[in-house]
Amino acid sequence: MTSDFSLRPAKPRDQNRIWEILQQAIELRKQEGSQQWQDGYPNLKVVQQDIDKGYGYVLVTSNGSIVAYAAAIFDGEPAYDALEGEWLSNQDYLVIHRVAVAQDNKIKGMATHLMKVLEGLALSHQVYSIKIDTNFDNKAMLRILEKLGYQHCGKVYFRGSAREAFEKLLTA
Repeated sequence: MTSDFSLRPAKPRDQNRIWEILQQAIELRKQEGSQQWQDGYPNLKVVQQDIDKGYGYVLVTSNGSIVAYAAAIFDGEPAYDALEGEWLSNQDYLVIHRVAVAQDNKIKGMATHLMKVLEGLALSHQVYSIKIDTNFDNKAMLRILEKLGYQHCGKVYFRGSAREAFEKLLTA
């Protein structure tokens, strides 16, 4: 699968496709009974901010079709400073937010593949820690994090809701 896809920074022209993919993910969370992303977030403004700040990344097929999206943030996450629990490390880290995979062009294992590619992005920046959070009822993401060796570190809070926080230490 690795050679068929590449990760690149999102561009302004990608905004509509990214928003489409996020809307598909929002609907999927709803269908699965998850509370995650059912409060008007993420939205088109968040996508625009991700692109403007250089946080947005898209996974594209060899023919250029966008099949997945994530925000990859090397600037830290203020909410993570108030973790109820303990991080594995205090080193620089990559934050991954807003992971979404196209449902109209669904490819089995795409979210896992995206996470692995983002680990490679962290290593390319000589960052050896990834921190991520998800809702307690996002079973798909919880499975992916477990499968990839992320360790549960506690809880963080966004928009008044508790989220499960994870960290993975990478080796070069």
